[in-house]
Amino acid sequence: MSRDGLWCSHCDALLPYLKDAICPVCALPTPNGDVCGHCLSRPPIFTSTTAAFGYAFPLDKMIHAMKYGQQLALANALASKLASNIKLDEKPDLIIPMPLHPNKLRERGFNQSLLLAVSLAKLFNLRLLADACQRVRDTPPQSVLPWKDRKRNVKNAFHCSEDLKGMNVVLVDDVMTTGASMNALANTIVKQGANRVDVWVVARTLPPN
Repeated sequence: MSRDGLWCSHCDALLPYLKDAICPVCALPTPNGDVCGHCLSRPPIFTSTTAAFGYAFPLDKMIHAMKYGQQLALANALASKLASNIKLDEKPDLIIPMPLHPNKLRERGFNQSLLLAVSLAKLFNLRLLADACQRVRDTPPQSVLPWKDRKRNVKNAFHCSEDLKGMNVVLVDDVMTTGASMNALANTIVKQGANRVDVWVVARTLPPN
């Protein structure tokens, strides 16, 4: 069984762990773990991305069960898997979850990114700012939009009133697809004075083979 007892070793072996070399900035596969061409030509606001899995079967079903099937115990288990990939050369000052718009929060009843962030904050003894940022535009889900429209979809979607001057901040989410939402949130964080922004996600959507 896993440490959290939610799936067996056989099922664990089927999970799409990120085992190949990846870009340290955006977590997409690259030869020898070099920074990818896109991050070299158009660097995102955030400095690095740590992900445990590729967003593929059966991990995608587990995340769906967590978000829409009320299987909230999965948050602790997935956070533990993510934590095993995290190397803290320098301890961040605080951790911030990807916020949900109030409409979606009322509909779902919880923010899965906050559940993940709570677990990670405990594991690494980090300060958690659960309400530091707000999603002020109720945008369509990124997953339903063409990739070219996702950056525009999250423009000015976030607000933060917290003074983050000089701080190193970690942002947490369940899945990163294009990175547009995370980059928009990171931009908001930097405008509040953050010195550095890193990203921790359970899964990264990978390009088709």
